[in-house]
Amino acid sequence: MKKSIFALALTISMFSCSKAQKTSFSAAALPIKLTTTAGDSKAFSEILAAHKGKVTLVEVWASWCGDCVKAMPKIKAIQAEFPGVDYVFISADKTADKWAEGIAKHELTGAHYMMTDGMKGAFGQAIDLDWIPRYIILDAQGKIITYRAIETDFETIQTTLKSLN
Repeated sequence: MKKSIFALALTISMFSCSKAQKTSFSAAALPIKLTTTAGDSKAFSEILAAHKGKVTLVEVWASWCGDCVKAMPKIKAIQAEFPGVDYVFISADKTADKWAEGIAKHELTGAHYMMTDGMKGAFGQAIDLDWIPRYIILDAQGKIITYRAIETDFETIQTTLKSLN
C-alpha cells in the first residue's frame, strides 16, 4: 500500500513539474535560426537580445490555426492596451507565402519570424511547444515571467503585463 501511494505521489509530482513555468529558455533553443520577413535568418538568442530592456510578449502562431485566428482580436486589444510592450510573432506556417499572407491579413504589428521546421521541429521541441497560439512573456531583463499561456489565458496575460509596466 505504501509503495502504491508513493508511486502515485511521484507520478503526480513529475507531471506537475513538467508543466512548471520556466524562467529562461533552454540552451537548445538559443542557437536555433528563425527566418525573418526579409528572408535571412537570426538565432533565437539574437532575437531575444534585440528586445532586452523591454517587456516582450512572444506569440507562437500559424495562419492555418483556427484558435490563432480566433485570438487575433484579443492580441490586438492587448497591443492597444500595452503599446510600450514589444511583440514578437513566431510562425509555424509551412511556407513563407502563407506566413506573409497571414501577417498582412491580420495586420499583425511587431517583429516577425518563422520556424522553418514546423511545430514539432527543433525550435518547437526546445520551447516545449504543445499548442498554438502560445504566449510567452519576458520582463525587461529577459527573464521569462509566463512560459505557457494559450488563447484562453488573456486575463492572466493582461494582469501580468500590468504588473510589469
